[in-house]
Amino acid sequence: MALISAHCYPLLKPTSLILPSSVSAARTPVLRRLVRSGTRRPLQRCLCSQYADERHPAESPQQLERLFSNLNQATMKHEPGSLTSSIFLVAGTTVGAGILAIPAVTQEAGFLASAVTCIFCWLYMVVTGLLVAEVNVNTMCEIGSGGVSLVSMAMRTLGTAGVRTACLSYLFIHYALLVAYVARSSDIITNSLGIPLWESATLFSLAFGGICYFGSQRLIGAVNGFLVVGILASFTSLVVVASGNLQWSSLLEANFAAAPQSIPIIALSFVYQNVVPVLCTNLEGDLSKVRTAIIAGTAIPLALFLVWDGVILGTLPGIAGNSNVSDPLELLRSNNGMVGPIVEAFSFLAIGTSYIGFVLGLSDFLADLLKLPSGQNKPLPYLLTLLPPLVLSQLDPEIFFKALDFAGTYGVLVLFGVFPAAMSWSERYSDELEAPVPPIVPGGKVTIGVVMGGALLVIVSEIIKDIMQLQGLH
Repeated sequence: MALISAHCYPLLKPTSLILPSSVSAARTPVLRRLVRSGTRRPLQRCLCSQYADERHPAESPQQLERLFSNLNQATMKHEPGSLTSSIFLVAGTTVGAGILAIPAVTQEAGFLASAVTCIFCWLYMVVTGLLVAEVNVNTMCEIGSGGVSLVSMAMRTLGTAGVRTACLSYLFIHYALLVAYVARSSDIITNSLGIPLWESATLFSLAFGGICYFGSQRLIGAVNGFLVVGILASFTSLVVVASGNLQWSSLLEANFAAAPQSIPIIALSFVYQNVVPVLCTNLEGDLSKVRTAIIAGTAIPLALFLVWDGVILGTLPGIAGNSNVSDPLELLRSNNGMVGPIVEAFSFLAIGTSYIGFVLGLSDFLADLLKLPSGQNKPLPYLLTLLPPLVLSQLDPEIFFKALDFAGTYGVLVLFGVFPAAMSWSERYSDELEAPVPPIVPGGKVTIGVVMGGALLVIVSEIIKDIMQLQGLH
């Protein structure tokens, strides 16, 4: 009969922490508390010794990397987070309506150049997600509990100015993407039903907004599950149908000079960092599992994006360097009658899943901002969430791509590019903060500097491009 003895040690103490020799190498510096003594509980690092039987005692305790245990309050049983579920959470969050714009922004670069750009963007977004996880776990150690939000992380590392910038970036990203989703969905409904665009946009907003406002969690989960199944089915059908005309030589077309202009939207397509705090709590602060969930969870969308882009661009030879085609999906749909309905179905379903998530997230954020009671659906947050995107989506027929580009450049690259690097730099190299857990992103200041510098470089270049376009200097 196997025997297990568990020993929990405080992760943080007013003095240096002494652990068994097997874990003495763990980095456990003293954290300078920013709150009054006694108001917050330090997390526990749990160690256990396992004995297969009395004849084979363990030579030393085995360290469990989790910082705390998730307990079911009703049964008081340990319910550790599932690594598989966490991987699918990251993958599901990453795959959204941004995938629809990838062929349009990569057509000039060609598949080969865009594939290289996509892989670099994936690596970049993996690093920023790991930085968010690192800061999140250290913040949990200071607070003494899980469930730490991005706002709490920004307040601890960057202060009030950081919190304000984070809030503004959050609002900007959500409104810009909701505008893009309403614009694209209204196009699809209009093409299918033949009704005016404003009626299509209103119908879409009322239908999906109504599900979010009136629906229970079970209903919303069922609708979202149905949409996800539809996405997988339509994507598989599209790949099977379109790949019949695939020309492998088209996949070798490359125009690397045009590749940088696709970075904002590709980066937007890899956004998942908003669920990293959830991962850290579900996985009990185990950074090894969090790292695995982030890398594996984003690798699935990476493969999906490459297949999607390859199928679309591979069936349209000679498109690299061609700026006359505004949307390769439209061209493919006109060339293949079977592709059109599948593309429309996939697009609408992908938009639907993203729209529901962003409406729920933004309405909750606005309710908290307005200091409304939690747990109750109030009309005002939903009106503020649904009406502005509905109105703005009708201002410009091409606002879908413009909104995605602006959200990727000025929202995502700020909130999930500059911010993680700035928070990590403050935490690692500030005299007022110390990190109880070791860094999971190697490279020190060089890595953080590259992350921040890369985001700022893209942002500045996009600002210059937008100014030149406003002045008519193309």
